[in-house]
Amino acid sequence: MKKKPIKILVVDDEPDLTFGCSMTLKLHGFEVDTFNDPLIALSVFKPDTYNLVLLDVKMPKMDGFTLYNEIRKIDNKANICFLTASEFYYEQFRKEEFSNLDKELFIQKPIENHELIKRINNILEKNK
Repeated sequence: MKKKPIKILVVDDEPDLTFGCSMTLKLHGFEVDTFNDPLIALSVFKPDTYNLVLLDVKMPKMDGFTLYNEIRKIDNKANICFLTASEFYYEQFRKEEFSNLDKELFIQKPIENHELIKRINNILEKNK
């Protein structure tokens, strides 16, 4: 029986980042969907579709924290990580309503491809 592929959703307003991330993940055997507009990503999001969702924190139209809350309303079991260029957002997020989130769920940009794969594999392994 063929193993079901691991699906990852990447939402970031920077097309270069989503393209590069997608290519890296696909080279490592993941199925990837990317969106540069968080509102479009939310409009097509369906529960139990993705093994992992990667959200940029700072985006126009809707920030990653708001998108996180909206995705949780649709699928409260989704594994969600944040891409951020700033340690500030992690600290801000933890002080507010999400004090139970592990710092490991925040991936600092820029990140080397091999490190991204390592972090994703660790998160997926922890959340089996």
